[in-house]
Amino acid sequence: MTSLVSKAKKVAFQGEPGAFGNQAAREAIPHAAAIPKPSFEDAVEAVRSGETDLAIIPIENALHGRIADIHHLLPEAGLYIVGEHFLRIRLQLLGLKGAPLSGIKTVFSQGPALSQCRKLIKDMKLRAQEWHDTAGSARHIAELKDPAAAAVASSLAGELYGLDVLKADVEDEKHNTTRFIIMAREPDDAPHDGTPVVTSFVFRVKNVPAALYKAMGGFATNGINMTKLESYQLGGSFNATQFYADIEGHPDDRLVRLALEELRFFTSKLSILGVYPAHSYRKELP
Repeated sequence: MTSLVSKAKKVAFQGEPGAFGNQAAREAIPHAAAIPKPSFEDAVEAVRSGETDLAIIPIENALHGRIADIHHLLPEAGLYIVGEHFLRIRLQLLGLKGAPLSGIKTVFSQGPALSQCRKLIKDMKLRAQEWHDTAGSARHIAELKDPAAAAVASSLAGELYGLDVLKADVEDEKHNTTRFIIMAREPDDAPHDGTPVVTSFVFRVKNVPAALYKAMGGFATNGINMTKLESYQLGGSFNATQFYADIEGHPDDRLVRLALEELRFFTSKLSILGVYPAHSYRKELP
């Protein structure tokens, strides 16, 4: 945990109270008050404006891939990544207190959550209704007061809205995990002391043949593990492409420094977004 994270008093997350972002904030930054925001942009703006010290944003999911276009938000907002958190997504079937499981006919939740519970929906012959937010669907059930309706959401949402867990861990895939990044107004690089760190950056390659291939060469020859590389278009143009990457290692490591120097030679722009402690979950990855 970096200094900025340990001293934070408020952290913004996207979604309603009880959302998985709320749960991630509780786990990663338990000492800070979690502030709900309706969108990723609003959560980022809360940090930029000084309303909160940090924001915790989901960036990728093991089943669905990229979640938020954080690559656009970070460079434009002038924020930095100061940490990461991996959250195991456990989905609960929530209903009114005392409602029998056998009486449930309709289930509400966000689209991705419903798609992760296809077996439950099929086996119970439920009618699935999409809702804008997992935690919001739990709040809706509490307000609806219909014993035949349920929501798929987190256990935290059930606690906050006074619902029972009618069936626990109803997700189809038990390895469903979401990676969150923690953002701040100022950089707070992890120390170069030998502990595992992640370095995140964005870059644009020069408009020359095989530029990306050549830019990546330094990481291969220096044995640097790149765990993420994604491209996205800039300004709606197919000719302007920016890349987002995560690597294992600190910029002060000799081999990482050599790889970044070679990358700079083939790029028109390179911005380091953060150097932060690697989450312990990475040790479990194959």
